[in-house]
Amino acid sequence: MIPITDVTKPGQIVILNGAPRSGKSSIVKVIQDTFDGLWMNLGVDVFVREVTPKRYRPGMGLRPGEDDHVLAPLVPTLYAALYDSIAAHSRSGLNVVVDVGHHDAKILADSARRLAGLPVLFVGVRCPIEVVMERRNAGQVGREDEYAIGSETEPIPRPVELWQRTVHIPGIYDLEVDTSRQSPEECAAAIRRRLEDGPPPSAFLRLAKP
Repeated sequence: MIPITDVTKPGQIVILNGAPRSGKSSIVKVIQDTFDGLWMNLGVDVFVREVTPKRYRPGMGLRPGEDDHVLAPLVPTLYAALYDSIAAHSRSGLNVVVDVGHHDAKILADSARRLAGLPVLFVGVRCPIEVVMERRNAGQVGREDEYAIGSETEPIPRPVELWQRTVHIPGIYDLEVDTSRQSPEECAAAIRRRLEDGPPPSAFLRLAKP
């Protein structure tokens, strides 16, 4: 058996934050397929589609502007559980890659505090809204009914505008990539270079402060 973890030190955590259809999942796949070591995918898609019961979906995937949704009070608890799980994996020596869409400052700050003392690289995944709409309108096999698409009367649905407006607030990152100009492989390569050659990440330390 080839050793796959070093339990004497925590595993690296890479968190990709961006709007739906910004290209996070494609970057996750490249990281899992090409980075050294074992990388666990603990993203929101996994928790919503595979972990959360259907009657409680979209769970933590609830869109911005839906504060009055019946599931809204549950979202902070779900995020807390997600980040506690990320921390547990890292402390076991496992690397973790996470795709999320943070649009609530309080939840983001609480999430950052839950990873205190662990190596976290926070990456902003940006993508112009026009490109996001192209991807939404083109559809995705197996997820045809999950994404709002444009129409003649509403070329850009309001939820998509809200995502674009809120997901990068406050915009504190260790690294930013743009999937309209960079392929998933290029984004992953930038992340690898930042991990290998960059200064110690500090975004989550700053976000965790009251």
